[in-house]
Amino acid sequence: MSQLTLEEKVGQMIQPEIRHLTAEDVKKYHIGSVLNGGGGFPNGDKHAKVEDWLALADDYYLASVDKTDGRAGIPIMWGTDAVHGVGNVIGATLYPHNIGLGATNNPELLEKIGWATARELSVTGIDWDFSPTVAVARNDRWGRTYESWSEAPDIVGAYAGEMVRGLQGQYGQDFMAEGHIIATAKHFIGDGGTKDGIDRGDTTGDEVHLRDIHGAGYFTALEAGVQTVMASFTRWDGTRMHGHKYLLTDVLKGQMNFDGLVVGDWAGHGFVKGCTSVHCPQSVNAGLDIFMAPDADWKELYANTLQDIRDGAISMARIDDAVRRILRVKLRAGLFEAKKPSARPLAGKSELLGAPEHRAIARQAVQESLVMLKNSNNLLPLSRELDVLVAGDGADNIGKQAGGWSISWQGTGNKNSDFPGATSVYDGIKTTVEAGGGSVTLSEDGSFTDKPDVAIVVFGENPYAEMQGDVAHLAYNRGKTTDLELLQSFKDAGIPVVSLFITGRPLWINRELNASDAFAVIWHPGTEGIGVSDVIFRNNQGEVNVPMSGKLSFSWPKLPDQTPLNIGDSHYDPLFAYGFGLTYQDTDSLGDNLSEQGLSVATTTDVLKLFERRPIEPWAIEAVGAENDRLVMEGKSMSTSTVTVTAVDRNEQEDARRVVFNGRGPGHVALFTEELQDWTEYVSDNAALILDIKVDSPATKEAFLRLGCGSYCASDLDVTTGLNEHLAGNGWQTVSVDLSCFPDSGERFGVRQPLEEFITQVVRPFSIYTEGELDFTFANVRVEKYQAADATISCQD
Repeated sequence: MSQLTLEEKVGQMIQPEIRHLTAEDVKKYHIGSVLNGGGGFPNGDKHAKVEDWLALADDYYLASVDKTDGRAGIPIMWGTDAVHGVGNVIGATLYPHNIGLGATNNPELLEKIGWATARELSVTGIDWDFSPTVAVARNDRWGRTYESWSEAPDIVGAYAGEMVRGLQGQYGQDFMAEGHIIATAKHFIGDGGTKDGIDRGDTTGDEVHLRDIHGAGYFTALEAGVQTVMASFTRWDGTRMHGHKYLLTDVLKGQMNFDGLVVGDWAGHGFVKGCTSVHCPQSVNAGLDIFMAPDADWKELYANTLQDIRDGAISMARIDDAVRRILRVKLRAGLFEAKKPSARPLAGKSELLGAPEHRAIARQAVQESLVMLKNSNNLLPLSRELDVLVAGDGADNIGKQAGGWSISWQGTGNKNSDFPGATSVYDGIKTTVEAGGGSVTLSEDGSFTDKPDVAIVVFGENPYAEMQGDVAHLAYNRGKTTDLELLQSFKDAGIPVVSLFITGRPLWINRELNASDAFAVIWHPGTEGIGVSDVIFRNNQGEVNVPMSGKLSFSWPKLPDQTPLNIGDSHYDPLFAYGFGLTYQDTDSLGDNLSEQGLSVATTTDVLKLFERRPIEPWAIEAVGAENDRLVMEGKSMSTSTVTVTAVDRNEQEDARRVVFNGRGPGHVALFTEELQDWTEYVSDNAALILDIKVDSPATKEAFLRLGCGSYCASDLDVTTGLNEHLAGNGWQTVSVDLSCFPDSGERFGVRQPLEEFITQVVRPFSIYTEGELDFTFANVRVEKYQAADATISCQD
């Protein structure tokens, strides 16, 4: 510590992302760690080979240990989100997501998965895993529910320590030895307990609830020696966790005696009150040891943190504590003694990616994770001598069965060829049945020439990750009937139907259950789809091959709006209770007459008023400034750091709102509601967002009309041309924008969802965002059906 300059210390505390970090940067700024985000690859190449990962790792490492000009030469460490196997590397083994592992109720299996994941990471030269996620998901609307092992703390507590030991090794034995890497318990604390299941939202409950429910995984992870803890995006007791000194310092580091390091999450410090992504002394003072700074502006954060120390905004004692923790982790991990990444024992051994031993562990995990909800007349397990028809869009789709965090961040845009060595569910069925003398036909749409003995339909949720998976309700596939019609067509033809349901959370599927003779939840099984057929078919001798043993670690809803739903709740009334799961010895009495009364679709009018002289309930006006300062309008005016909103007169007293952006940084003004709104019917009836607007001063930088679809989820339409060339200086005008313009405009924020999914979670139907100056007034905001957009603001703008 005494040898380090202030610049070297601050460099250890900055973690850029590989897309914005060069080896020269590492040397110049003394960078202590680097990450690759979901979908981050060397040279931006999705199909980067092991050699490419190692070459980049070597470049960073050699730059970090360079001791010229008196540098200390501290080795860098590289972190990644290997949350169900090494998701960023082609050919790696992918395990069932945590929700499926929870159904196995097998803690020892978690240690094996951690061990195998660490070995495959070591092949690439990466030495730090941002895993395990130890969230206790309490509302299944949350888009990260599948990253949670259970709604109850007992399974999470039993699993967390085992996973950490698998990744890092056992203290006193093989801790950080060959093939082991640094683990991370995340996200501290309460990420699974947000109100309405909104990602990055407000965690509910008092401190006892926080400790007893959401703390379970941290107790066992710390006991197992986890070296890093990641701060949560969430807020508790009014304070963002990245700035929560009481929880990060007093509780985690003090009461819980955690002596490792606390790392931030994806620029999460920027959401602390008074902070931006490039300036946040509050987070360091609260106990954050490493800023995760994935954007291109991380050098500003480095410079501002240096200045904060020199100005006394951050004490040297706090900096020294942070750096001491970082060095302690690196020393324990053996990084000071290790050779360059490509010269380490397992580096470059491509044969370990998807190694048979690792795939066997994943296959076992799939086998034990299946939960059978229905089995009329003991249809399962099936004979291998049957003529089997396999249908559904999930049957031969490894990307869909793998889910989010699979090669790409959202798990989308992948083909089966992107998963070499993997087996789809169909591949497994074909291999199994043909080995027993039967025949298999793949027909995604269910068409056939010769009537089969049984139809197996594989369907369910498409991949998603984080906030893009937040949903408004738990009804499966609302507005779509394809899967249900497929099931019913087989039933009508007198063909026994086995449903295999791909999902990352419990969903209301009463209609699909009624239309199925047997129904098993296979979650997101990963790359080893053959594990499914191991269970649902008998062996060649006609006996049970692998028992059906999975049990629900989440309660299953009886109604589509029945959430939160957790064991121990008062008035607990699920369709399938926590711990439910039929075995092949059980007699199923479910029947085919479950209620199919789904969500009551709100009656929609041809005109939905959002603002008429005032915001119409449930809507309100919010403004957010560059300093993450958010206000909700309650009086005549309000001002944030970059946005001012004032009630003004147009035709009547205060019937309009003037909005002025001062150009000192990003900001937005919006009509918003806390409750997700379903606008499916408005989209299907070709509705448009319509408002009266007067632009007094044009936008000096790009301006966007934004449709907000949940926590930090938005679709933007660039309206700079419309505002500046058509509206500015022309007085009051009425503007109409097709709702269909929005979802396909969301690439700026990574939002690429089908329209019918996107539009079920509207919370900000009208929002203007810009980083420049802009002065406009709006009135009479509404949504109208059957309206064609005008040319003032078009989808092309």
